[in-house]
Parts: sequence; structure tokens; C-alpha cells
Amino acid sequence: MGKMMMNKTLLLTYSYLLIYILLSSGVILYNKWVLSPKYFNFPLPITLTMIHMGFSGFVAFLLIRVFKVVSPVKMTFEIYVTCVVPISAFFASSLWFGNTAYLHISVAFIQMLKALMPVATFIMAVVCGTDKARCDVFMNMLLVSVGVVVSSYGEINFNVIGTVYQVTGIFAEALRLVLTQVLLQKKGLTLNPVTSLYYIAPCSFVFLSLPWYVLEKPNIEVSQIQFNFWIFFSNALCALALNFSIFLVIGRTGAVTIRVAGVLKDWILIALSTVIFPESTITGLNIIGYAIALCGVVMYNYIKIKDVKATQPITDSLPDRITKDWKAKSSSDGESPRGIELIDEEAPLITSRLSHIGRTQLGTHTAV
Repeated sequence: MGKMMMNKTLLLTYSYLLIYILLSSGVILYNKWVLSPKYFNFPLPITLTMIHMGFSGFVAFLLIRVFKVVSPVKMTFEIYVTCVVPISAFFASSLWFGNTAYLHISVAFIQMLKALMPVATFIMAVVCGTDKARCDVFMNMLLVSVGVVVSSYGEINFNVIGTVYQVTGIFAEALRLVLTQVLLQKKGLTLNPVTSLYYIAPCSFVFLSLPWYVLEKPNIEVSQIQFNFWIFFSNALCALALNFSIFLVIGRTGAVTIRVAGVLKDWILIALSTVIFPESTITGLNIIGYAIALCGVVMYNYIKIKDVKATQPITDSLPDRITKDWKAKSSSDGESPRGIELIDEEAPLITSRLSHIGRTQLGTHTAV
């Protein structure tokens, strides 16, 4: 009976991983299809991002204030102004720049550029004082950078504007991740996926409205822009589902599994993009450069996970943890023993104790 329960839970866990990979890949490909002039032809990335933010904030409001599925956190005006506002500003910037890059460069090349994310995060962490400059990490970052340069050199349709937009978005996201650690965690404030959207999405919407008014509003007025409700509704729904799936995955797996899933997703996405968008051509130099960068990313992940294990008590593997949780649940008559956090399958969105490594790794994919 216990073995059957463990197998069932393992199956559910890896099903969540599969859902995350499919949703993450699907949202990126969907955004590219909507924005690209060759397909749906809605070349307004800020407008699309504002639709995502507006929809996510509205759903979060319903869940917290109307249906009361999730309780709001104790948010003071000081915390909101000093923490939520700057985090929302960089979150909005990363989405704006990242989505704008779809207009200029291919999905495959964007994923290759995203290998720079550890480099950007490490640089921002050192600048903000949350990490120290280390020789081993620096060598990994150098390897990643060389790989990205080689991949860029091999890009047939290289576009400077698109590359600048994507790299700027990566650094904005890295700064958001570091600010989240510095500002929110030091104040002891933990946001689950619903409360994150409830507080951050409306503020990001306001920030996006400023560049939207200057850059995209005039284009909407003078051009014939098609608007299909079901296209934008399904697109925003997929983006919202991706946010939730990320936290489901974090709550059920370890850092290694999350990082492996992220690498697998990138390769799948690169392959799928060349099939769905025939104009996306991958060269041998692209693959060689990305493989070099990926080696640096894997080594960086290994170093960071080893550092965390060195400073924390030894944790069980996923099957062992599931077995212990099931035994604890069976012997407690529905009451959670002290020190053991049971997996609540009926309320997966209310998980608040999140792995920092998982949050750092997957934060780049939220609300793409």
C-alpha cells in the first residue's frame, strides 16, 4: 500500500514537471506567434504584457477578495512602496524587453541568450552585496559568456536591436530576483503565487502604461490592429497557468530536478521553434556555442547546489521524502507532526515555504 502511494505521488510529481515544461514552452511559442508580423501580426509587446498583468491581477483579486481561497499577507504601505514597487518596476521591464525581442530575433536564439541568466544574476548579486566574487564561479560565468558569443556569431539572422532588448530584459530580471531576496526576505515577507500576482501584477501594469502611452498608443490609433478576444484570453490564461505550475513544481521537487527540467525545456523549445517557425534556422555554430554555455550553466548549478547543501542539514531525495511524508500522514490521523510539512494536494497554491534555488531558477519564466 505504501509503495503504491509513493508511486502514485511520484507519477503526480513528474506529471507536474511535464505540465510545467509544456506550459513554459507553449507560452513562449504562443507569444512569438501573436507578436510576429508573419503570423497573427500583433506587434505590440507592451500591450500584450499589460493584458497578461491585468488578467493575472484580476484573477488574484477574485481568489483573495471575492472567493477568499487565499488569505492576503500583512502588507504595510512602507513595505509596498519600498519593496513591491521597485520589484514590480524591474519585473515589468524584464517582461517588456523580453517580449519586444520576439519582434526581432528567433525563439531559438532567445533561448540561447537566456543562458546568460546566471551571469546576470551573479553580477547583480555581487553588486548588491548578496554574493561574493569567487574565482570558480567567475570561470563558469566566463565559459557561459564565451558560449553565448560563439552562438551569436553563428546566428544567421543576427539582429542587434533584438539582442540588446533580450540581454537588457535578462539583466532586469536578474536585478528583480536579487531585489526580491534583499527586500522581501529580509522583512520576513513570503508571497505565494496568488499573493505575488495580487500585489505585483497591478503595480507592473501601471509601470507598463507609461511606455505604452508613448510607444504603442499612437500605433494603435493609426494602424489596423486586429483583436481576437479568444486569442488574447487563452494566451493570458496560459501565462497565468504557467505561474501556478512553477510553484507546484517547486513545492514537490528538489533544486536538481528543477534545474534539469529547465535545461530539458530549453532544448525542447529550441527544437520545436524550428518546426513551428520555419524561418528560425539553427546553425552548427549555434549548437556548439549553446552547448559550451550550457556546460558553464550546469557547472554553476552544481556549485550553487553544493554550497546550499554545505550550509543546510542533509535532506532526503525525492522518493525518500515522499515516503516519509506518506508514513507521517498515515500515522498522524490527519494531523501534521511537528517539523514535517505534508504535501497538501487539495491546496497546492497555498504553499508558502519555497526553495530559494528553485525560485531563482524558475523566476525567469514567470509570466512570459
